[in-house]
Parts: sequence; C-alpha cells; structure tokens
Amino acid sequence: MSDPMRPRASLRTAVVWEVLKDALDRRVKAAGRESLDVLDTGGGSGNFAVPVARLGHRVTVVDPSPNALFALERRAAEAGVDDRVKGVQGDAHGLFDVVERGGYDVVLCHGVLEYVDNPAEGVRNVVDALRPEGVLSLLAAGLGGAVLSRALAGHFKEARHALDDPDGRWGEGDPVPHRFTADQLTSLVTGAGLRVAAVHGVRVFADLVPGVLVDTEPGALEALLKLEAAAAELAAFHSVATQLHVLGEARGTAGG
Repeated sequence: MSDPMRPRASLRTAVVWEVLKDALDRRVKAAGRESLDVLDTGGGSGNFAVPVARLGHRVTVVDPSPNALFALERRAAEAGVDDRVKGVQGDAHGLFDVVERGGYDVVLCHGVLEYVDNPAEGVRNVVDALRPEGVLSLLAAGLGGAVLSRALAGHFKEARHALDDPDGRWGEGDPVPHRFTADQLTSLVTGAGLRVAAVHGVRVFADLVPGVLVDTEPGALEALLKLEAAAAELAAFHSVATQLHVLGEARGTAGG
C-alpha cells in the first residue's frame, strides 16, 4: 500500500522502498523534525527521489546525466514536489564539488558502487555527506545473482568466471565493473565507520520468473512481492540475489 512505484516496477524496488521508508520514519522521530534532508547519489530520473519527496522530505539528486536530471525535473513537477527536489550534475567521486559535506540526514547510494573505480573510497565519500546519526541506504549488484543467471542461461563458463573473478565479472563483455557479496558490502559500510542496521537481498526471484507468468497469472504479482519480502531478510537468499541492500547508521552522539 505504501509502495508508490508502478506495479510491475515494484518487483525491483518494493523491498528497498519499504526498508527506506521505515528508516526515514525512524529518523524523523529521532531528529524531532518532520522533514529531512536527503541526498540521492546517482538518483537519475527520480525513481526514489520523487517518492521520498512525496513523504515531505527535501531531496538533492546528484547525477552525471543531464538527460536524467531533465527527466527528474519533469517527473517532480508532475508529482507536485518540484519545490522539494533539486537536481545537480555531478558524481560520487567529485561529490563535494556540488554538495555540502556532512549536510544530510539520509544518503541514498543506489546502483552507483558498481561503477566507481574504488568502491571503498566511494562508500567513504557518501558517508562523509551524512550528519551525525545519519542513515546510508546502499544498493549494489550481487555476485550470486549474476552467477545464477549466467548458469541458468546455459553460460556455464561465464558463471564460473564470475564466481572466481575478484570483481565478480563474467567476462570482457560484462557491462558491470563490480559485483559484491553481502560480506563485502557490509565490510565496506563498517570500514567507513557506520553500523550495519540491516541487510536485504533484492530481486531474489523476480529476475528468474518469466514475465509473462507474472503479468497474466491472477494474483501472481502480489504473491511474488510477498515472497520477495519474506526471503529478503534471510541470509541464505542473499547469496543468490540480483542486488543487495545494506542499511548503515552513523554512530552519532545520542546512541542507537
């Protein structure tokens, strides 16, 4: 009910959205403010920024693509939240050329870490944008999901290559520079000084189930969403998820 995404797209975003919305609600209570300052790095056209702004928060989106930022502006206007959404051109590497260090209650880093040259530096950078007791929402490509999908497609050598490759790549033609295990991501988050509050597997089943089944079978979408939500928190399924979501919390002065 609280998921503002389109039904089909919600298969890819529902788990992350529910975790993020809960984190925003808790941060509002702890901060004693109804409106938070949220930074969405690599936020593109606003898949998360616009729904977050609908909750009443101020969102700054940093993205290197002018086209994505134009789409964000249009999307925010259509949703009636253009006064709470600001887009600036930039990237995670040069983040503090365009935004304030230590200026945000919540930072979203979704689909960014895969593409930075140094993931550890990338995480430290976005963490530096947090205020004391701030929250990081980190979403990145999972190694196991790629291995499983290549194997199920009959590309067994590529699956094995991804399994053995330090960056989790299945070959030269792989468009994703880095994939991660849950342990690797949590180590990056703790290494940047945050406490890991939660880890979820995202798209555990959604990318494996034929789309025609989900679209045509009555009740299939809702049942699959519930299955994804149930499996997301179980460590056994983190190893086969297409993406992994880690919620990190800064150790502020008030504990928690």
